[in-house]
Amino acid sequence: MTKARQAVQEILDAAGTPLCALDVEERAGSLCDPATIYRSLHYLEERGLAESFVLHCEAHGTERYYVSGKAQHRHWFHCERCHRFVDLGACRVEPILRDMEDDTGVTIRSHTLYASGFCSACRGL
Repeated sequence: MTKARQAVQEILDAAGTPLCALDVEERAGSLCDPATIYRSLHYLEERGLAESFVLHCEAHGTERYYVSGKAQHRHWFHCERCHRFVDLGACRVEPILRDMEDDTGVTIRSHTLYASGFCSACRGL
């Protein structure tokens, strides 16, 4: 793996919350140019070392966010006001998905779940 890809992987591994490409770029500093960041994120995702999801936020528009593929599968809450992500913990959807598989005959290989609203700090504003 190239130094740039390794640097991007380390940034995702250490982040603890989803990051957009601009977040990765800011954390990488002068290590990588924007094109290298995007190529590295694509490379890591293709190999299962990163996962991504698309989120629409009225304040920030539509953006793709990345998390480390090495971490346990998580679900996220996104605050529409402060744009903070809150970790909702380990997946609790798997039993529901297995029931859906049984009911429909499909095989679900992956899923993404995030919730949006207002965090506890922004709720009263």
